Amino acid sequence: MVGTVYLSPEPGAPNFATIGSAVKAGDTVLIIEAMKVMNPIVAPASGTLTGVHVENSQPVEFDQPLFTIA
Repeated sequence: MVGTVYLSPEPGAPNFATIGSAVKAGDTVLIIEAMKVMNPIVAPASGTLTGVHVENSQPVEFDQPLFTIA
């Protein structure tokens, strides 16, 4: 296991992005906590978030798809 994914900045807060949201390159889409360090995962390109392939608080591994931007 690499870490735990979080879709919002804190419990009860809205998600960073939802399906259908417009995102710009560099926008934070989610956070991965690894060894008590919160690592923001940013959009690599601008576009529309068309898929989120993980659930909040789910453990994630290397090379696992997290989201899709079209």
